[in-house]
Amino acid sequence: MRDRRDERGGTSVPALAVLVLLGIVAAVGIFGDKDRRPSVDLSTLSPSTTSTTIATAPLDTQPFAGTTGLVVHPRAETALYSAPDADAFGKIGPTQFGPTWLPVVEQTDGWVRVLLPSKPNRSTGWLLDEDLDRATSPYLIRVHTSSRTLELFLNNKSLGTWKAGVGAKKTPTPPGRTFLLGSIVDQTRSASPIVLPLGAHSPTLDTFGGGPGTVAIHGWPNPRVFGAAISAGCVRVPKAALAHLQKIPLGTLVLIDSK
Repeated sequence: MRDRRDERGGTSVPALAVLVLLGIVAAVGIFGDKDRRPSVDLSTLSPSTTSTTIATAPLDTQPFAGTTGLVVHPRAETALYSAPDADAFGKIGPTQFGPTWLPVVEQTDGWVRVLLPSKPNRSTGWLLDEDLDRATSPYLIRVHTSSRTLELFLNNKSLGTWKAGVGAKKTPTPPGRTFLLGSIVDQTRSASPIVLPLGAHSPTLDTFGGGPGTVAIHGWPNPRVFGAAISAGCVRVPKAALAHLQKIPLGTLVLIDSK
């Protein structure tokens, strides 16, 4: 059968209709690729906060590794995914103790994997890049529970090492990588007006002092605690260390090990 064309060599009407339809399908495919957001109802998802537990969150597979320093901030409440393009298991908002900044531990096209503030310790989740602001923290905090010291680095150069009080045997400071979740200044706190909550929790205490057992870095009035395993899991540091740590941006990586 001959190809049906008019005398000017144009495509016949039925063939033209097919081409137009194919063009529409192709355009939908192109524009659909740009929207990577899976359909999800945020109202059905559990929030990731220092007070919540999300048992289905994937755990950090490299809990003692460093990062590039990349940190991200969700501009609005956004879904957390177990893997890129997988199911959502929770959500995270733009504020915790101030703005929410989370360290990135893995990246792929259009997605980042971050550490989370919720239980269990070492919880992670994937976020869509398009929902986030980006920044970089040049700092790194290292806590060594055996030598009972805290080290602070800026661009891989040491800013100082201080003796620190760490968790007692029955209430240990949890090992692994976590992050600086917030910065609180409360002059009514006699032990330490400055408290720096981390994205980690006591492994043995469900609650402490009326809170959810959040581990923090803070000062202490009695210097004899520095270098001792004596706390309920928090890291107690001298004033000189706290003066540096208070200036560090939220989301900065904190590595806790048994060295």
